[in-house]
Amino acid sequence: MNIDELSNLAKKIRIDIVKMITEAKSGHPGGSLSIVDILTTLYFEEMNIDPANPKWEKRDRFVLSKGHAAPALYAVLAHRGYFPQDILMQLRKCGSILQGHPDMKKTPGVDMSTGSLGQGLSAANGMALAAKLDKADWRVYSIVGDGEIQEGQIWEAAMTAAHYKLDNLTLFVDHNGLQIDGTNEEVMNVMSVEEKFRAFGWNVLKINGHSFEQIKAALVLAKSVKGKPTAIIAETQKGKGVSFMEDKVGWHGKAPTKEECAQAVKELGGVL
Repeated sequence: MNIDELSNLAKKIRIDIVKMITEAKSGHPGGSLSIVDILTTLYFEEMNIDPANPKWEKRDRFVLSKGHAAPALYAVLAHRGYFPQDILMQLRKCGSILQGHPDMKKTPGVDMSTGSLGQGLSAANGMALAAKLDKADWRVYSIVGDGEIQEGQIWEAAMTAAHYKLDNLTLFVDHNGLQIDGTNEEVMNVMSVEEKFRAFGWNVLKINGHSFEQIKAALVLAKSVKGKPTAIIAETQKGKGVSFMEDKVGWHGKAPTKEECAQAVKELGGVL
C-alpha cells in the first residue's frame, strides 16, 4: 500500500472505532485512536500473517499490552479479513467475540489476552524467546502505553529482553502524554522514556507515530539491528482525528453520544 492508501484505511478504522464505542456505550476512544496508524502499518505492510489461518505457526505475533485499546485492534483485524466487519458493532455485548479487552480464545487474530496493564511485554518476550529457541524467523511486535510503563513489570521485562538479546522483538511506546487521571507528568513522571530504554540495553528510535513514512522506516531499522530489542517511542495524539477528543484526558474512557459520534464521523470523512 502507498501512503495515501494507508491514510484512507486509517480513517475508515478510526470511524469504526468511534461507531463501535458509541454503540457499546462504553470503551476507550482516546488511546484507541492514537495507535491506529501504527496498527495499520503493522497489519497491512509489515507483519507476515494469514487471516485465513490465524494460528499459522510461522506468523509474526502481536501483543496489545494496553488492552483497553482493543477497539483499534478489532477494527484493524476486521479490515484485514480475520472476521466480518459488521461484527464490530457487537463490541462489549454479552456473548460477543469482541470483549472490552482482547481474548485470544474468542477473537481470531488475537495472539495474547491482555488488559492487566504491564504484563504484555513479558508475554511478547516469551514469544520472542520461543522463536529464538526454535530457530524460527518470525518476529514479535507489541504496543505499550506511556502511562502503562509506570508499571514495574515493564522494566523487569525490558531488562529480560535485553539480557536474552531479543532482536526479533519490536516494542512501540504509544507516547500520547495522557492517562486516565491526567498527564503522565502529573500522575507519575516517566521521562525520559528514551534514556530509560537505552539504559536497559535497548536500541531506541523516536518517531512521529502518525507518520506512515516514519513508522515504516523505523520498522526497517529495527529489523537491521542485531543483538538487542528495539523500542520505538512513537509521539502520538490521544483522540487523533477527532477535534474534540484530541489531547483531552476526559476521552480516555468515555463513549461518545450519538451526536458526538456523528460529528466525529463527519470530521473523519465518513457517513453514519
